[in-house]
Amino acid sequence: MSEEIALVTPEYWEEARKYLTKKDRVMKRIIPLFGNACLQSRGDAFTTLARSIVGQQISVKAAQSVWDKFAALPKRGMTPASVLKLKVDDMRAAGLSARKIEYLVDLALHFDSGAIHVDSWRAMEDEDIIAELVGIRGIGRWTAEMFLIFHLMRPNVLPLDDVGLISGISKNYFSGEAVSRSDAREVAAAWNPYCSVATWYIWRSLDPLPVAY
Repeated sequence: MSEEIALVTPEYWEEARKYLTKKDRVMKRIIPLFGNACLQSRGDAFTTLARSIVGQQISVKAAQSVWDKFAALPKRGMTPASVLKLKVDDMRAAGLSARKIEYLVDLALHFDSGAIHVDSWRAMEDEDIIAELVGIRGIGRWTAEMFLIFHLMRPNVLPLDDVGLISGISKNYFSGEAVSRSDAREVAAAWNPYCSVATWYIWRSLDPLPVAY
């Protein structure tokens, strides 16, 4: 099962920590608080995206419960082909809405038919991958950016639609005052080329438990 895949850590992490500590006064304060903890990837593209669809608009706890039931349905593990063989009634019984079932089937079809270029992603630019992913029903820009950070571990993604990022910038840089996207972009100019790493630390400053997809 994909859940048992070993977690992978990006090789640029240590270099990014040093860079951000030198470039940004807030990062200099936040980074040491979390010791050796760092971003980790589960390593399976289809599972990562399926989990993100299952988790939309419900709590983390509810998402885990639905995911566990859904992941137990395919006899041969979580693959696009096995999801396409599932009965809609069984998926509904696992707690999935009709819309999420449509999204998961569309995701499986995109993978199974080769409509998306999974094998080419490592060599593709971030924006080109986002463009492919948002062509799948149920995947918007935010989900695509989370995928770039947590699965492909791209170092320089700045998810400006992420509530946690905006809220963390407000708390750490603006004493809690409201922050616009352009304010956030200005702060993040110092993070380039490690916006993903800085974003991860901003999330941790709000919630010490590491985020994983």
